[in-house]
Amino acid sequence: MAHIETDVLVIGTGPAGSATAALLSSYGIENMAINRYRWLANTPRAHITNQRTMEVLRDLGREVEDEAYLFAAHQDLMGENVFCESLAGEEIGRMKSWGNHPLSKAEHLLSSPTMMNDLPQTFMEPLLFKTACSRGTQARMSTEYLSHEQDADGVTTTCLDRLTDQKFTIRSKYLVGADGGNSLVAQHINAPFEGQMGVGGSMNIVFRADLSKYVAHRPSVLYWVMQPGSNVGGIGMGLVRMVRPWNEWLIVWGYDINEPAPEVDEKMATQVARQLVGDPGLEIELLSASIWTVNNMYATHMQNQRVFIMGDAAHRHPPSNGLGSNTSIQDSFNLAWKLAAVLKGQAGASLLDSYSTERAPVAKQIVTRANQSIGEFGPIFESLGMAEGVKPDVMRKNLQARCDTTAEAEKQRAAIREAIAFKKYEFDAHGVEMNQRYRSDAVETDGQIEPAFEMDAELHYQPTTWPGARIPHIWIFDHATGERHSTLDLCGKGTFTLFTGIGGGGWQDAADAVGAELGLPITTRLIGPRREFEDLTGDWARAREITDSGCILVRPDHHVAWRAETLAEDPEGELRRVLGKILAR
Repeated sequence: MAHIETDVLVIGTGPAGSATAALLSSYGIENMAINRYRWLANTPRAHITNQRTMEVLRDLGREVEDEAYLFAAHQDLMGENVFCESLAGEEIGRMKSWGNHPLSKAEHLLSSPTMMNDLPQTFMEPLLFKTACSRGTQARMSTEYLSHEQDADGVTTTCLDRLTDQKFTIRSKYLVGADGGNSLVAQHINAPFEGQMGVGGSMNIVFRADLSKYVAHRPSVLYWVMQPGSNVGGIGMGLVRMVRPWNEWLIVWGYDINEPAPEVDEKMATQVARQLVGDPGLEIELLSASIWTVNNMYATHMQNQRVFIMGDAAHRHPPSNGLGSNTSIQDSFNLAWKLAAVLKGQAGASLLDSYSTERAPVAKQIVTRANQSIGEFGPIFESLGMAEGVKPDVMRKNLQARCDTTAEAEKQRAAIREAIAFKKYEFDAHGVEMNQRYRSDAVETDGQIEPAFEMDAELHYQPTTWPGARIPHIWIFDHATGERHSTLDLCGKGTFTLFTGIGGGGWQDAADAVGAELGLPITTRLIGPRREFEDLTGDWARAREITDSGCILVRPDHHVAWRAETLAEDPEGELRRVLGKILAR
């Protein structure tokens, strides 16, 4: 008999694991989260927090969202990516990033009730972990996952208490492996992967130093330093990343993966910091140094019966585009409501098969995009005359040549501008962050054709209520108080929601009847004049893609499960059919 029993055991308390635990506890599901270390993230690895992730935090509660903003660097401070010879030296160029270009900012404001921000992992993890534990998650630190065995009724997991060196077992109905890029859980379920690990080497140097005189006038998260002839990093580019404005920093520098990893001590860290900042007398307070590898690998299937993987366990990639913790948290939002529905008897177990069907394509997409973004630095190096193989002294001459008055120099300057502007596919790719659409048995399109858009799907969010897409954000107004609510605020929180309008009263009756029959609470939002919620701007009518008598059924994760353009002859029968399919009843 197992020493401990729970419904869901979560391995790992990073962004994916802590978010899963927080969501499960919010949905009333008993769960336990274990961590092999004594505490949470000790370095500010992940930091870019996009709007979709903030919507997940908002769904956990406005107090969770507000606390994230409290500790985050505001979107305005994320500013403009700066390319320079050093922070104290000449600037080569810059681009407005992370929704700060006026056109991009407008799109961000129209797309979500939330704001993009920079929230280091050292703040995100404690927020999610605290939320989980305060809502019922049983947490055990210094507890290491060793192995598991599945049977028809559940999973028995063997763990090691690292404080006593004693092994013990935990019995759960389901197991979630959120145990990072070297995931043992993924290994033990023989998860299929494509790609390659260890395609490049990098080091992180975290330090404190007041650099405000170099950066406060040009706020940014990322300062890219181009230095020909550097004795570290090969091609001569380093990254100075803001952790806290403007006195805590993280330097990223590459090393040859085919050579032994460098030993990073205070002397070396100070030397590299002085080199990139361009201040030979700079004194730093070294906080930490670590080595990591650039990976290009994703799981093509993310589950094996009762065991699931998520986060870095399933998608392993460089930090380009800032997709790591965002995708990890969004994995949890997809899986948690499905586990809750099955454990509460509201859905059949095969609903869980849709997790991998929906999230594995996302894993492939973001790993591919992140690694492609690394390659897209190539035109910048080429335009500066710093391509691989060029000698350092020639690099310096080529870099200087951009300041000449010749026709060749004018052509070079144009190439530099174009190459930097093209990096919007990494630093302002709103569509990559917001356009995820699901295709699985947990979505019913009834054969409706997916809409086509002229806008670039990587750069721009494409709002639609086509089943599988996230419901568009529109401000709706409370008839009694005039208070505005996002459509995303009117759904989610662990329940299905049915949106309809005047003429759609039959859908409301159907939702009440079918919900009671299935033991599945369904929230109904009837939007129209003199109803509880009103579309005073007309934006909802333009965005919903149905008539006043139609309906949109939204899953607990904000994704549209199904829609009907008009009131059906038998709304109760239609809703029963659709929910039966989606929930594998």
